[in-house]
Amino acid sequence: MKLTKKSHSCVRLANDDGRTLVLDPGGFSEEDAALGADAILVTHEHPDHFDELRLRAAMEDNPAAEIWTAKSVAEKISAAFPGRVHTVGHGDTFTAAGFDVQVHGELHAVIHPDIPRVTNIGFLVDGGKVFHPGDALTVPDHPVETLMLPVMAPWNKISEVIDYVREVRPQRAYDIHDALLTDLARPIYDRQIGELGGAEHLRLTPGGSARV
Repeated sequence: MKLTKKSHSCVRLANDDGRTLVLDPGGFSEEDAALGADAILVTHEHPDHFDELRLRAAMEDNPAAEIWTAKSVAEKISAAFPGRVHTVGHGDTFTAAGFDVQVHGELHAVIHPDIPRVTNIGFLVDGGKVFHPGDALTVPDHPVETLMLPVMAPWNKISEVIDYVREVRPQRAYDIHDALLTDLARPIYDRQIGELGGAEHLRLTPGGSARV
């Protein structure tokens, strides 16, 4: 499949049939990040992952498009698109735009003990070809070829990111959740994750693509 990185945590996947799956087109991503999608997956309700205006635009642009997401997100948009928004949780499996998807994980990573944790689900696509964990360091019980790696967030530090790559043991890891990571700091992250993570560590600029 073709993987295209959009800004922050948004990723577009296109299969050989030309169908497109978009994950987490949030408020830090491009306004048209979800346009043209056949299916959209949203990991959780935080605005850098879930943007209602972007989702509405995509659903209106393609009347056949559907959304799969956690209950907290579905409740915010399902009334506008009856029958096209599906609530899923840990252990569920489904097919979206021709992609087979498994759901892994239940809670967002801890930001601070005083901040309640929201639901967060990760999506394992096509038997492990791609895993997008959202905002958690979830380790799926399945081999992962390409890990979408939340490289920099208010809830993590680089040692946790490195250990996460080691635990998942993907063939390769591409950075996501990187809107807060400055260009000045990127070489530090590239070097340390690449040297210590035990997997090929890669980065795409927004709009960049790769075959996975």
